[in-house]
Amino acid sequence: MEVGFYTDRGRIRDINEDACGILRNERIFIVADGVGGNRSGEIASRGAVEGIADYVEEHPVSGVETRDDVKQYFNDCFRLINNRIYTLAQQDISKRGMATTLVAAYQVHNILYVMNIGDSRAYVFRKGKMQQITDDHTYVNTLLEAGVITEEEAEVHENRNMITRAIGADQEVYADLFEVVIKPDDIILMCTDGLYGEISDHIIKEKLSENKPMDDICRDLTEAANQNGGTDNITIICMKITEDDIK
Repeated sequence: MEVGFYTDRGRIRDINEDACGILRNERIFIVADGVGGNRSGEIASRGAVEGIADYVEEHPVSGVETRDDVKQYFNDCFRLINNRIYTLAQQDISKRGMATTLVAAYQVHNILYVMNIGDSRAYVFRKGKMQQITDDHTYVNTLLEAGVITEEEAEVHENRNMITRAIGADQEVYADLFEVVIKPDDIILMCTDGLYGEISDHIIKEKLSENKPMDDICRDLTEAANQNGGTDNITIICMKITEDDIK
């Protein structure tokens, strides 16, 4: 598997409150987008990524292969991290309200399990077509799925950035779990809203179609988002699947 990543604070924000992690040996990949003032969003996102790495070290993921086992393993992990971040926010008034989105992927043979909380996304790009794997946990997406507003209205809705689920926001949290059968030459894109909120799916597909190393594609996507405004932090992981990955 060829893996690339890039993270950037964008052109407007003073600090980067995004975080990402790659546990290559365990084939676990993580992207998080922190929220909250006084740099607390940065604490939440990095705490989530480091918390997953610590949990995996203490609870080896080898042998966790069925859908039920994966769901149990990562929900236990996310529950522990959520409790840590929520408790810290309650104890320190300067960190009150801090939380983070999270999208994590875990590969088992030819299956990619994807878990998300919030609006950080995962996509699969295959033979020129791109499909979003995750569902956004946002107020606007709730309205969209209920048929209350149209996609065009969702794009300009005043509350389009309001998330409805995040790690650290409430005492309890749960992730959605998706299962993707991966194939050679698939590219898995994981990103924060600083990418897809700035550039269209068409531009993202154009960049993914270029025969470049994954690191270069991540940088090119970040540059495109910055050229289009760069109003938010941008974090990207790209993974290209090979024949050897799915044996």
